[in-house]
Amino acid sequence: MTDVATAPPPPSPPAPAQDIVVATALRKTFHISRPPREVLHGVSLTVRRGEFVAIMGPSGCGKSTLLHVLGGLEPPDDGTVVVEGESLYARDDEWLTAYRRDHMGFVFQLFNLIPTLTAAQNVALPLRLRRPAPKRQAINERVAALMSALDLHDLQGHGPEEISGGEQQRVAIARALASQPAVLLADEPTGNLDWHTSREVMGLLARLCREERQTTVLVTHDARTAAYADRVLVMRDGDVIAEQAMQPAGDDPTAPRDAAPLIARLTELGL
Repeated sequence: MTDVATAPPPPSPPAPAQDIVVATALRKTFHISRPPREVLHGVSLTVRRGEFVAIMGPSGCGKSTLLHVLGGLEPPDDGTVVVEGESLYARDDEWLTAYRRDHMGFVFQLFNLIPTLTAAQNVALPLRLRRPAPKRQAINERVAALMSALDLHDLQGHGPEEISGGEQQRVAIARALASQPAVLLADEPTGNLDWHTSREVMGLLARLCREERQTTVLVTHDARTAAYADRVLVMRDGDVIAEQAMQPAGDDPTAPRDAAPLIARLTELGL
């Protein structure tokens, strides 16, 4: 029998996951339409460090606007966004621009690569824009490491017009990761890609999240794309109306999760 005085202490409970993004009561109205249209109706959400969250819903539901607000691209009319403990809209525009550049990564549907720069120069751009900028050797090493990790090493000297759509999107992802962002935000990143290439891009994003703990928030209208996430938030008419945890379908970190429960939930919601 073990002596009570020498018995090992009970194990400590696991530390709670850290919330890296906390958005509270976000409201946003566009006044260019008549009458004005409120596109966010008091949305609140959290994203944990290392989590892959998908935001999905029909066209016009407010999901892209929400992503832009979370990323510091579009100020809300009301509510707060806190990233890594920093309230994004509590400081001036100069501070927000610098924070967004150095701590947030963005991937868009249209790639948004600069056509006059090579693939490597596009990836290096966020680092060259930093103040103070890293030394050239550090930039070159970071670019080389990213392009190797994303299987782009042989394309460093190619311009965007010389590579495929899937390769352009991988370059855009490498550029978004250059500054080692706290959060990677992706707005319909597979919208211009065929399904085979979309699977490759989504597998890459899933691997970055699950193997390298890259916090990722993705907007999509497609359940097959959302199925790569750990958790899906479903929007309709400016509100988050449902949340679905996604369970692994196997051991492959690049594979989509089991989409059946998500599809069933969407059917229940009439989406």
